Amino acid sequence: MKRNSQDDRVSPGLGSVDIALQQIIECDPVATFVIDRDHRVTHWNKACAALTGRAASTLLGTSLQWQAFYPAPRPTLADLIVAGAVEEHVVQYYGTKGAHRSAIVAEAFEAEDFFPCCGVAGRWLYFTAAPLYNPQGELVGAIETLQDISERKWAEAALLETQAKLETLVEQRTEQLANAKKLLEDDVARRKNTERELLRRNEELSDLNTMLSQAKEQLVQSEKLASLGQLAAGVAHEINNPIGYVQSNINALENYLNDLFGLLDLYQQAVSSASNAEPDMSSARPGAIDELARMRDKIDLKFLRDDIPHLLKESKEGIHCVRRIVQGLKDFSRVEIVEGWQKSDVHTGLDASLKIANKDLKYRVEIVRRYGELPLVECMPVQLNQVFMNLLLNAVQAIPADKSGEVVIETGREGDSVWVQISDNGVGIAAHDLGRIFDPFFTTRSVGKGTGLGLSLAYGIIQKHHGEISVNSEVGKGTCFRVLIPIRQSAAPSADGIALWQAAS
Repeated sequence: MKRNSQDDRVSPGLGSVDIALQQIIECDPVATFVIDRDHRVTHWNKACAALTGRAASTLLGTSLQWQAFYPAPRPTLADLIVAGAVEEHVVQYYGTKGAHRSAIVAEAFEAEDFFPCCGVAGRWLYFTAAPLYNPQGELVGAIETLQDISERKWAEAALLETQAKLETLVEQRTEQLANAKKLLEDDVARRKNTERELLRRNEELSDLNTMLSQAKEQLVQSEKLASLGQLAAGVAHEINNPIGYVQSNINALENYLNDLFGLLDLYQQAVSSASNAEPDMSSARPGAIDELARMRDKIDLKFLRDDIPHLLKESKEGIHCVRRIVQGLKDFSRVEIVEGWQKSDVHTGLDASLKIANKDLKYRVEIVRRYGELPLVECMPVQLNQVFMNLLLNAVQAIPADKSGEVVIETGREGDSVWVQISDNGVGIAAHDLGRIFDPFFTTRSVGKGTGLGLSLAYGIIQKHHGEISVNSEVGKGTCFRVLIPIRQSAAPSADGIALWQAAS
């Protein structure tokens, strides 16, 4: 059976149910089980095990799901869904209590029945079954949920019995009914008061959520300003050194030119005093040659001939250094970015991030690059650069000032993904903090030293890239962050993914 089939290349089966669905089913408080199209049990959650008294380990991979409900083999409602024969067998298996189509999901069916095999005295269950399809529209199984309605059924039976007694004893029970009515009215009044209290508390919670959202926005803005300030300080520091010696060289060149211009002025005066017909140094005024020689010795013309090219070479190197820093800043920020996936070189992004973070890195740690062969990756380069920057700065900050630090950057390919690993030999992260390291506002740094948003933003960026980020750490030995990114993206980036850079940069 197919539904909106578009691609027959996908193999049938329930293998398309992803981990997220498995977790949802397992954590669902409603008893739920799933079978594949071969009627084998693929999921039997804890609630189902508790309701039926049958452990998942005894049923998974088998077609014995009937044992949890019936004394003899017979199909469950989910089996009828997979077989495509619900309506044909309603009377056979459910009699006048036959299953009916769900009012919400057209292809789902609902029914209720008494199951003597469930519990000590049996249970009334209300159950719903629906088909499961893979992305190609092929039927791959069915899911069935079970709700224990025994209390309701027994209450209904008791109510009927009580009603029969009341009909025969109505005159004697009038006073009791009046009292019961009063109790009911009191209960309704209490419920109304409770509802009003719940509404009031809900309004308070809404106000608190608004305040929390505002506080979060302020902290994100603070993180943005801190990142911008750190970036500006680093670039200014790196540019200041080459600009400093370029300025020093220009000052020296200015003095050299003044000396040379002075020498030229003397030469011009000496030449102008010669004959107008054929001016040369032989006809210069007496003493002009000696004055030129003294001036030449004073300014050390030979030294100027040697030093001026050297100063010019140094100045060019300084200007090239500034140019490299600015280019690194452009590579990091990618000012030409467009909204969408771009094919980018991960190594270029890592190198650009290293250049920008150079102020914090070069005096404290040794950088070890172990780059593998990587293809171009479809990504948002600016966002990935922000992730690399955050991980690099975290690595540096984790290394004590009195310790010889080392940060190792490794890359490689793993199937259809590439990985980047950044390790340090810092203080490490305590085991009880590892589970919270990506939580917003969580930080192991002292008060005032960080907002706890850097790793949270990095986690969000990698999630938007359909990748994974993990951490391993040992106290006293160091920490290793590993980022896994798909080489090709299956869908266009969401608006949230594009906007995330604006909050992270």
